[in-house]
Amino acid sequence: MTQHRQLMNYIGGQWIHSRATEYLPVRNPATDEVLAHVPFSLASEVDTAVQAAQAAFDGWRRTPPTERIQYLFKLKQLLEAHSEEIAYLTTQECGKTLAEAQGELLRGIENVEVATGIPSLMMGYNLEDIASGIDEHMFRQPVGVVAAITPFNFPGMIPLWFLPYAIACGNCFILKPSEKVPLTMARVFELIDQLGLPMGVVSLVNGGKETVDALLDHSLVRAISFVGSSPVAKYVYSRAAVNGKRAQCQGGAKNTVIVLPDADMEMTTRIVADSSFGCAGQRCLATSVAITVGEARTEFRERLTDAAVQRKVGSGLDSEVEMGPVITPESKQRIESLIAKGAGEGAELLVDGRNTQVKGYERGYFVRPTLLDNLAPQSELVRTEIFGPVLSLIHVQDIDAAIELINASPFGNMACLFTSSGAAARKFRYEARVGNIGINVGVAAPMAFFPFTGWKDSFFGDMHAQGRDAIEFYTEKKVVVERWPREWSRKF
Repeated sequence: MTQHRQLMNYIGGQWIHSRATEYLPVRNPATDEVLAHVPFSLASEVDTAVQAAQAAFDGWRRTPPTERIQYLFKLKQLLEAHSEEIAYLTTQECGKTLAEAQGELLRGIENVEVATGIPSLMMGYNLEDIASGIDEHMFRQPVGVVAAITPFNFPGMIPLWFLPYAIACGNCFILKPSEKVPLTMARVFELIDQLGLPMGVVSLVNGGKETVDALLDHSLVRAISFVGSSPVAKYVYSRAAVNGKRAQCQGGAKNTVIVLPDADMEMTTRIVADSSFGCAGQRCLATSVAITVGEARTEFRERLTDAAVQRKVGSGLDSEVEMGPVITPESKQRIESLIAKGAGEGAELLVDGRNTQVKGYERGYFVRPTLLDNLAPQSELVRTEIFGPVLSLIHVQDIDAAIELINASPFGNMACLFTSSGAAARKFRYEARVGNIGINVGVAAPMAFFPFTGWKDSFFGDMHAQGRDAIEFYTEKKVVVERWPREWSRKF
């Protein structure tokens, strides 16, 4: 292990070697090469980070918001200046194409930009003379020490859903990045170290389940943010809630698109292929099911089959590659077993992406784009998050049947409609029970000034990430009723 870099934690403004006895190799999924080793930090190390954050909190919350955001302006400049380097690291450890890595970092930087508006976004409201000589005010105050637990699929973007808003609101923030992809945030925190933030305002603690549980159980951690699978999201939400913490836990998805006969088939096919196979299908807004209505079936199926077959798969560092590997050998095995399950349930394999070998990258974890046609609506696969480049096709006769299938799903992250009909579009967005809606859009990813919503088993909590929801989550409301009368009275 000595020949590879051992990642450190960033606690109290210092880089510190973990006392962990267990380390996990961080591998390039395109080559199986070991890039570094990440520690499974101890609960005692989490406590050290929390204590440092708590010690910094009083001074940081008293720092005027106009001063707090100056650090974010500098962070934005540093992220932009080092964007190519950060994207390269993301591609190395995550497998996505370099263009995808660059795109996700840009979306993360958008959140830094929005958070610089805290002096306005954090404003409360007031009213004079609610009664004679009595005024009432609502102020927003920071929550305290907060933490985020982030996933492997967007190592550059998702931590930035949380960190900028948390510290701009006056909180002190601890990040536990995915142990599968810790290099991106390790580099970002090297840039954060250049900001000159007070010690303890931000910390990074690497680790696995023990590290997560230590954050969930620590009495001084007031709020938890999480993104990952639904079972783990539910676990994190439940344990955080039992311990009296605020929690926003984004879970899994089974995102569906509906294709009506009046859709522009050429453009729809391109968009759906990008949505399904971009990032190797490893994103919470990837299209996993396409429902064709009526006459849309034949042309859409033929065009999408061609798009799946032609998509170039390989190392994300190759500029000609359109799709990289999946994250681990275990993920590859799981995805391929689900493809076999779908075929076993009667679906026709139009394109089979199993047993993929890429020349020059024979040790990589590749699954080519896969299409399962005529999947039964009652199939278990319709309700299972595959998290890979697999698209299932279902055919129905009308839009009502399609919407009914979407609403029957236990997930509620995203659904999209492709059509030329305004009436159909309005019906769909009104009736579909999901949090993010796309009309002629394949990935309905909200901009940073809108919340990243999710319904049903796709989200546990109340306030979502990004935008005004983030301000609500990272602040507590304090209402003040005060009397300054000309003449004193007991009358209210």
